Amino acid sequence: MKKILVTGGLGYIGSHAVVELVNNGFEPIIVDNLSNSYAGVYSWLGEILGHKPLYYQVNCADKDGFREVFKANNHIKGVIHFAAFKSVSGSVAQPILYYQNNLDSLLTLLELMNEYGIGNLVFSSSCTVYGVPEGGIQVDENSTLQKPNCPYGQTKLISEQIISDVVATCEIKAAVLRYFNPIGADVSAKIGELPIGRPDNLVPFITQTAIGLRDKLSIFGNDYDTQDGTCIRDFIHVSDLANAHVKALEYLDKQEGSVSVFNLGTGKGCSVMELVKTFESVTGEKLNYEFVPRRAGDIPAIYANADKSNRVLNWSCKYSLEDSLSSAWKWQKHLKDINFEIKL
Repeated sequence: MKKILVTGGLGYIGSHAVVELVNNGFEPIIVDNLSNSYAGVYSWLGEILGHKPLYYQVNCADKDGFREVFKANNHIKGVIHFAAFKSVSGSVAQPILYYQNNLDSLLTLLELMNEYGIGNLVFSSSCTVYGVPEGGIQVDENSTLQKPNCPYGQTKLISEQIISDVVATCEIKAAVLRYFNPIGADVSAKIGELPIGRPDNLVPFITQTAIGLRDKLSIFGNDYDTQDGTCIRDFIHVSDLANAHVKALEYLDKQEGSVSVFNLGTGKGCSVMELVKTFESVTGEKLNYEFVPRRAGDIPAIYANADKSNRVLNWSCKYSLEDSLSSAWKWQKHLKDINFEIKL
């Protein structure tokens, strides 16, 4: 069974990737310092999988502490690197924190991978590297990279360049996965998106409003140049996104040293208002929402061309928008049923 190190493995996408890894015969080793995740996720993973994967509470930027993980685990075959701060608005407010955390953790990881001879890296990037896209709002991997609208996006753009430079000089291969907008929850409803504090993403704000934790949903901007004035995004089910990481690991096993870039999205644009109305239709819940001024760092519209991922990784999305929103709502209700105290 191949051992895969998963940094940020108790986070939203990371925890779903752990499930996908186990379901596909891999042995995940989780590293997470709980700076933006809940310790309870580890127990929930145990319930889903029937056992608890190996877990280390370590900061990836702590070289000495992180090195102990590598020392203790022989024959690690690859790394999936999720560990990073990811709030667009948070990065605008605290750029130094974002640059330090996101870049230092990657640099430390690459140094240790090289030191211990680990050759396969799957890196969690973002569609923010496209900035405000030129020549249309659907982007593929060859689209020109624009200056991102936020420091978070800049950390991902810089990280991609770092990886490219390192791969040119070390025995490391990398798959860079540019995410669009993950939503939804595992089919078990035992893990899902669980932000600490005010959500930065749309769907947890929707579900927390629907269940009564928040008075109303704030929609940032209704004056964009789109069909209904709200932003357009590409919303992908988190389990589809997680599955692509397994496909990327399998792909890297067959490749010579290089960096390969893949978009991960549905290939369909959906406006914020379309998402809200679909949630109401799927769940029967009426949302109390209001329009507020635009949020710093947001771009008007973007969605993926994922043809390369479909073709090269043999990957495609299984879940619809309705599936994603239904699972997110089941997850929110599950948290209420178990009386889980969310840090608002």
